[in-house]
Parts: sequence; C-alpha cells; structure tokens
Amino acid sequence: MVNGDSTAPGRTSSPGRCAVVGAGVLGLTLAQRLAALGAQVTVYDAAERVGGLAAPWELGGVTWDRHYHVTLLSDERTRRMYADIGIPDEQLRWVETRTGYYGSDETLRSATTPLELLQLPGLSLLDKARLGATVLYGSRIADGTRMETLTVERWLRRWSGDGAFEAFWRPLLRAKLGDTYPDASAAFIWATIRRLYAARRMGLVERFGYVSGGYATVCTAFDAALETAGVEVRTSTPVRSISRCSEGSDALSLQAADGDVQLFDKVFVTTAAPVAAKLCTDLLPGERRRLEAVQYVGIVCASLLLRRPLADYYLTYITDPATPFTAVVEMTSLVDRAELDGHALVYLPKYTTADDALFGADDDSVLAQMLPYLRSMYPAFNDDDIVAARVSRVPQVFAVPSLRYSEAMPSFGTSIPGLYLAGSAQLPFATLNVNDTLSLVDDVLRDARLIDEEQRR
Repeated sequence: MVNGDSTAPGRTSSPGRCAVVGAGVLGLTLAQRLAALGAQVTVYDAAERVGGLAAPWELGGVTWDRHYHVTLLSDERTRRMYADIGIPDEQLRWVETRTGYYGSDETLRSATTPLELLQLPGLSLLDKARLGATVLYGSRIADGTRMETLTVERWLRRWSGDGAFEAFWRPLLRAKLGDTYPDASAAFIWATIRRLYAARRMGLVERFGYVSGGYATVCTAFDAALETAGVEVRTSTPVRSISRCSEGSDALSLQAADGDVQLFDKVFVTTAAPVAAKLCTDLLPGERRRLEAVQYVGIVCASLLLRRPLADYYLTYITDPATPFTAVVEMTSLVDRAELDGHALVYLPKYTTADDALFGADDDSVLAQMLPYLRSMYPAFNDDDIVAARVSRVPQVFAVPSLRYSEAMPSFGTSIPGLYLAGSAQLPFATLNVNDTLSLVDDVLRDARLIDEEQRR
C-alpha cells in the first residue's frame, strides 16, 4: 500500500491536528481513538446528526434506527466500542430469534433449526446434505484469499449443487448483494459463514442483541464521549475538497462547502470510494481510477410502524425472484415493543445499484411497489395496520468483493502525505456489519504509523 507518512517503519508518530470526514460509527470511533492518542480532532459530516448508516430517525412519533442493526455476542469490537463511549454491557438486550422462509409454494415457514432446514420444500435430501457440508467446509477455511479466485455462484454450485443454489443460496445472495451477486467472489459467502460460526462457537443459536433505545442511545453516547475528549463535531457541514496546502508544506487544506478552510496534519476520509475520489483533488490518476472503479451496492429500505406484528421471525428470506424487496426484517421480534410505544417495526430492504429507478421514486411510489407483495405474504395484514411508513435511500453502502478484490482495492495510505482512506472499499473479507467495519480503525491507524502491532485492539 502507498503510505505518504515519512515516519520510519515500526515507529509511531505524533497525530497533530487531524480531520475525520464522515460521522458514521467508523468515523466517530476513529475520532475517539485519535483524541486518545493526543490528536486535536475535527469531524465533518453533511448530515444533520452523527451516525451515518446507523443514524436514528423519527417514524410516527417513535425514534429508532433508520436501518436494521443487530449485535452478536461474538462482536467484540462492537461491544468494546459501546463500552468506550459509556454504554455498559448491561444495557444490551439479548434475545433468541427465529428465521422465516417464504418459498415458491407461497407458504411462510420457520427455518430456524437444522431440522426445519431439512424440511424445507424444493430441496432433495442430497441437496440438503450438500448444503450442510458446504457450510461446514466453508467454516474450516482459514484464509479467504483463495476464495477470491472463484465467483460465489461457481463455488456454491460446485459444493452445494444446482438445486441448493437455486432454492437456498441465490435468495440469500440477492438479500445482501442484490443483482450484483454474479460479480462477487466466494470470499463474500466465506466471510458470512465465518461470522455466523464465530457466534456458534460461543454457544449461540440466532441470539442477537441491541442497545436499549437503539442507535439513538449510541449516537447520544458518542456525542458526550467526543465532547469530553475535546473532539469538535461539525454536522451539516459537507466537505468540498481536500488538497495539499502548498509546495514544500506537509499540511492539508480542507475546504467545507460553506467556504471555511482549515489546515490539518492528517485527514482521514471514511466516505464511499467514489466520493473520496471527488474530494481528494491531488490524488494521482491511478489512485483516482482505483477509487472510481469500486462497485457498490446501495439500499432502498422501507420502514413500517405497525399496530401489530406480521409474524415472529426476525429475518424472513424470500425465494421468489419477483419480490420487490429482498427480505422481511421484523425488528420487534428482537426489540421489546415497549421501546416503540407498543408498536411493531418492520423493515423491507432492497439491495440494489444506484441506477435503480427506486432511488428517484418518492416514498408513496416505493410503498406502492412493496405493499401488495407484503399483503400476499401475510394475508391478515392490511393498510389499517400501518401507523407510519418511511423510505430510506443510500446509493453506496457496501463495496462488492469482486474476483481478486484484495489485490485491486484502494489503499489506506495515499500518495499525499497525511491523507488516508478507510471505508467498506477496504473490506475484502467481510460482510456488511458494524463489527467488521470497526476493524478498519486499527488498520488505518497502523498505516498512518500512529499505533504499532502491540497497540492494536
């Protein structure tokens, strides 16, 4: 990786004055760590409040997460992040959840236990045996690099067979990668299997956790912790450009959209790769092309606040390729309904690319596409059950781990001294979750020579 820091290898340097662009969980955690290392830190974000993808919003008088999030007991980085901002482990609620499966016969079934998985329609006994063997084999692969040489579809068809791929794996891939899944390497499913097995090794079966109050609690705790640490957080402040200050100077000039210009010793950009390419004006052409080439999956996610629950499954997979959303997430099968004034909360996510017409459609148009299918899945559901509905749209959420992605992904360091990049584009062996994203904090601090191996957390 390119590293513009002149500090000798194996030694750490003084942080000086640092900027963090992006106030998601990654950017906020990075800011807190920089402050602990002695830096004077300013965080910039275009949104009105901190949180990024994890930010809360208001829905029918209830404040909860804009997107769905869970914590596993094995998510050590996430739990450490909570503790570092003053949220004790006792404030987490742990619940055993169930998984649903809506098959081609238009029947909703439980698919929580191994026995229930064996009873799913559309799979022969051989298919089911091969499916189980695939998961077991994937969990025992130690290095994901070898998985980057095959597409995820080719690898799964090889080990599970065509029947299991069509009935089981394809819907799962579409639920997380949308129609980009043919471009993904087998490293994606390997990372998914490894994360689930990390939980199972701790004796867990679909036991998920959440912070009481949701990410509104987390963001409020971040606000307080960063204020105590002396970090300045500038929300509603888009960044226009980041450039070298002048010839012969190592300072970086950060210009906000309001015209304010500040100088920093180091700048850490935690945005999506194409956004970073636009902000960082002095990058070499090759660096810019690498950032612009990263393929992203975005999300259009409808949130429904309901008078009563649909079912008791946290996550329901859907095998029908005609579904307008890729899964049903009933958050209140995990979260106590008392946290939402007695209502039920349902998310209908669709992972798709930025050219999808849904990104330009208003909320009513998106709901008009999604609600008829939801009624077909749950015949007792009707529009009178809806207290409030709202749609979130984020065009760049997760970088697709394509073939040999780790060889082509953007570096943390750049050709510009003091300028560093960190985001999902630097996660070749991970799934879309907070715990994996937080691994980037140590990685980019080490690349900036601000910590060494012994200081990694």
